[in-house]
Amino acid sequence: MSKKTVYIYILLLFFGLQMSVAQSVVGKWKTIDDETGEAKSIVEIYQQNGKIYGKVVDIIDASKRDGLCEKCKGSRKNKPVLGMKIIDGLTKDDDEYSDGKILDPEKGKEYKCKIWLDTDDKNKLYVRGYVAFFYRTQNWYRVN
Repeated sequence: MSKKTVYIYILLLFFGLQMSVAQSVVGKWKTIDDETGEAKSIVEIYQQNGKIYGKVVDIIDASKRDGLCEKCKGSRKNKPVLGMKIIDGLTKDDDEYSDGKILDPEKGKEYKCKIWLDTDDKNKLYVRGYVAFFYRTQNWYRVN
């Protein structure tokens, strides 16, 4: 095999890896409130043991960074929102992740959750929390 062929294979492998990373939900995302349109926080989505989780790693409004989850129940009650795991146990199903939960720290409520990347813009994530047939969907944007 010639050096030129080896370089071509290495480049193809590199670009293939870049494409797979760019199409992953793993990473940091700026959350946008679907009711106000305001940026609220940065959530880091990560994979652990084949499932997807997300935790709050930054709160945009500095005056709310020390906020507690006052309306939460159980072990999250009165715990800091910063650092809190809010997406729990999503599993991959084709092009989306579902069968897990998402917490709304402001309301202290947990919802079933589904997330998926925009088909045209892999830096845009749709995040849907729902109960039965009622749902809300937010658009989150990848942070570089």
